[in-house]
Amino acid sequence: MKHYWIFAILLFSCCLLSAQGEPLAGISLFPANGSTQINPDTHLVLTFPSTPTIGNSGKIRVYDASDDRLVDVLDMSIPPGPTQPHHARIPYTEVPYVYIPGHWTNANTQPGTHSGTAQPTPDSYQLTIIGGFTDGFHFYPIIVHDNVATITLHHNLLEYNKTYYVQIDPGVLTLEDNSFAGIPDKTWTFSTKTSPPPADSKWLVVNADGSDDFNTLQGALDFLPDYNRERVTIFIKNGIYEEIIYFRHKANITILGEDRDKVKVCYFNNEVFNPHPVNITTNEIPGTFPSRRAAFMGDVSSGIHLINFTIESLNPKPAQAEGLLLVGERHIVSNMTIIGQGDALQLNGSVYLENIQMTGYGDNVLSRGPCFFKDCELISTRGPHIWIRNPFTNHGCVLVDCTLRGSSDKVHATIARRNKAYTFCEAVLLNCKLANIRPEGWFSEGGDESNVHYWEYNSTNLSDGQPIDASQRHPISRQLTQENDAELIAEYSDPANILGGWTPTMAPAILAQPTSVKSTKGKTAFFNVRTAALPEATYQWFKNNTAINGATAATLTLDKVGVNDAATYTVVATNDSGSVTSKAVTLTVNQ
Repeated sequence: MKHYWIFAILLFSCCLLSAQGEPLAGISLFPANGSTQINPDTHLVLTFPSTPTIGNSGKIRVYDASDDRLVDVLDMSIPPGPTQPHHARIPYTEVPYVYIPGHWTNANTQPGTHSGTAQPTPDSYQLTIIGGFTDGFHFYPIIVHDNVATITLHHNLLEYNKTYYVQIDPGVLTLEDNSFAGIPDKTWTFSTKTSPPPADSKWLVVNADGSDDFNTLQGALDFLPDYNRERVTIFIKNGIYEEIIYFRHKANITILGEDRDKVKVCYFNNEVFNPHPVNITTNEIPGTFPSRRAAFMGDVSSGIHLINFTIESLNPKPAQAEGLLLVGERHIVSNMTIIGQGDALQLNGSVYLENIQMTGYGDNVLSRGPCFFKDCELISTRGPHIWIRNPFTNHGCVLVDCTLRGSSDKVHATIARRNKAYTFCEAVLLNCKLANIRPEGWFSEGGDESNVHYWEYNSTNLSDGQPIDASQRHPISRQLTQENDAELIAEYSDPANILGGWTPTMAPAILAQPTSVKSTKGKTAFFNVRTAALPEATYQWFKNNTAINGATAATLTLDKVGVNDAATYTVVATNDSGSVTSKAVTLTVNQ
């Protein structure tokens, strides 16, 4: 009997130790433990039974399983970034970064440490290289939403055809019941894909679940070479992509979302968290733009097309924080939702924008121009819609058939404001609808106003379509009329005249695919497709791969369907820049 109790006590103790030492009990891992075919740009995601708390001690380490080499480390004792404005800004790193297989580096970088610097000092912040920028971005190594903790590794350190294991120290993440005490060595492993997509790929797919070419949009952008000559489309599947996007020296890239409202690229970034460096004293410089505060930034690039998704700067209170910041030439922004704070949308170079909705706290469109808005909606939650800074060498900001409004009856914004240092400001409204706009409309700090163009033509009230009351408009502004200004109105209605001779063109992109239909014999059936294209697309519908005579609209109507109409249907949308074919859908006809 004595030996029985000793055995029972030993067995109970072993079971207790086993339960306490099991690091993965009740926790879901992504990538799954032992999984293969993982994209190297993957996040590490832990789903807990309850909401975890992020600690301020311990490290997350990633090792190469083939030789136990330390590949990356995140030190949780280092804060993500500044939380209060300060003047002790970090200067740009003067040593250029060089790409070697696996990561960006310079002479001061040590493998397995911050991508941006050597070993950090205790008063530094988290840093990572994004898009090969010559300086680091502050970032959040762990982001928690509900019971999901997402770990962001330093960029471009994982490689193809490798097996890795992850180690997480106790205290990095904790649960209220203390049931999670980290993950020890070689408990969590995964293997990456053997190779990247073909280098000449013209269509790349981003999917957060890792089932396609890339997990992150930044991963897809980093894959593409600088100054790409042939257009490449990056298709983003529905999901939330919480990542800072930064790229430069890119060309001829279309970024297309699956659904405008269901694809969100977002991040909590602002001027405090990622401030301008101290050794850059002006924004009016050529080359790389000295800003790291936007959620999404395309720098010194050309021919970037952004279509059919949402960009959002996640700031709970007002801040200088662009949703989108574009520098370069010949960009197109179409069917997009952009949410920022102060300076919500910054445009430095020729940009054509159509059918976008943009919301910000004030100075929403910060533009050096030239930019042309068509059929857009601008919403201000407090301050002016536009802050123009264009020089005399190019046009400013022209809005045609747009809506400008304050966010509520209690928020009455001005159309534009002008700093007196900018003497050639140009903001022109043609056929725009206004709501909750201050009676004076425009604002100027004074100074030389002789070359300022604050012009309106046919502005109407959004509520009733009646002409606005311009009797209290700022004296710097001017009301255009067909009688006196017909030639000027026609000139400013043409994007090419505003955008330095560039006529925006964009091959058709499908915004909403047709869907399969079930109908009853004798009833009417419809198929519909929605596209974005410049110029507008023409259409041709096909039945079982045969063109349907006269079916050349975005909607295909089939009257009094019969059994012979039961078939597979597709549509091709075409303009001078290219064509696109919809997915195949079926019509099922019930007797």
